[in-house]
Amino acid sequence: MDTSIEILKKKIENFTPELAEAFIRIVDNLDATVKSHASQFQLDEVSSRIQFHTENPATKLDFFENISELEKICA
Repeated sequence: MDTSIEILKKKIENFTPELAEAFIRIVDNLDATVKSHASQFQLDEVSSRIQFHTENPATKLDFFENISELEKICA
């Protein structure tokens, strides 16, 4: 991973000023990207169901058969 970062740093150092500005705008837009289109209420509901299922493993989730799949989607 460190070598990939070093390679990326060297490439960025060689950007023209215009390309550097474009790259900065792209990176800034990545930070502002919404990771989930679900409302906070929906996220809270899913979190509550996961918590309940974790505490009561004999129960069945009504929307996913595999809790690890659900956790990956919500992470």
